[in-house]
Amino acid sequence: MLNTVFSDPALLEEMATHARRKSVPKDMILISPGDEIVFIPIVTKGVLRIVRQNDEGKEIFLYHLYPGQTCAMAINCCQGRKKSSIKAIAEEDCELLQVPAAMTDSWFKFPEWKTYVNSTYSQRFAELLDVIDLIAFSNMDQQVLHYLQERARAAGTRALYITHQNIADELHTHREAISRLLRTMEQKNMLRLGRNIIELTGG
Repeated sequence: MLNTVFSDPALLEEMATHARRKSVPKDMILISPGDEIVFIPIVTKGVLRIVRQNDEGKEIFLYHLYPGQTCAMAINCCQGRKKSSIKAIAEEDCELLQVPAAMTDSWFKFPEWKTYVNSTYSQRFAELLDVIDLIAFSNMDQQVLHYLQERARAAGTRALYITHQNIADELHTHREAISRLLRTMEQKNMLRLGRNIIELTGG
């Protein structure tokens, strides 16, 4: 996997020496708010879901990390010696390469690593702007649809086994409001509802 992202033999050798591989089962929380970030996770298999959580425990979905990708928030915490402000959850069984925080700065001597980090910041920033736009300028049904589409894309299926409470928690709203909205979306043929399952029907 890494050979498709990096080609510099010296950088790959450094990774083989200092980074370690980790298996993360589905639904496991890899990073929690307040954690000291001691490594940067590079996904080699599976998908991680990144969620922002405030001091009251309320959450909002930010983005997914796919194979070859890493978390800009984790990099920023490592470089700034800050504690985590996000939660990273395994969307499915995952394989990760854990890069020690101490290496994030020293590897900037490798142009490929510098490009990788900069492109990570750029991509994640664009995704965060999308989230801000959805919150600031979109109706709630668009926010819910975007959330469901992203979760479905990460899971590789149009049928999501998810509760209305799960959605409400990660969109920082009330379950009753989500339930009413989902019923309305079902009437518009945007999705189908079942017991703890939501199937997207749109194109």
